[in-house]
Amino acid sequence: MNVEPRPHLPTPRCRPGGPSVSRGDGFAGGCISLIVLLIEIPVAILLGLLLSVRGWGRADEQSGAPAMDWVPVLWLGGFTLGVLVVAVVFLRSAHPYAGAVQLLIAAMALLFAITAWHKEYERAHPAPLPTCPTRAGTPCAPPGPVPDR
Repeated sequence: MNVEPRPHLPTPRCRPGGPSVSRGDGFAGGCISLIVLLIEIPVAILLGLLLSVRGWGRADEQSGAPAMDWVPVLWLGGFTLGVLVVAVVFLRSAHPYAGAVQLLIAAMALLFAITAWHKEYERAHPAPLPTCPTRAGTPCAPPGPVPDR
């Protein structure tokens, strides 16, 4: 009995032009996107509340240029990184719609992180006072209330 191996023929599911079972459809991607959004929205709201409450104590700071506060930038950057990881997982697991939505959310979170960085940079590096025309080379004092004696 002489048995020869049969050549492997691809099934219709394995062909490049055939339907793919592993590829997610739009409905599944939309449902997954909605579920992840329902998780991310409260996290983003909580993050925003924590950052705004944290900034309330800044009214009584010292008069000099304060150091740059990196906490808001790092928190928003961490949130952005987390959303990017979720987007990559969705894109790798054949859910392109859910991955695209996550990439858009990551872009918005990145804009918030850049805005927070710019705000903190401007606070830590104020613009210099203009030179006073009456006193050569010395900066003018900012106008303020005159103390009563």
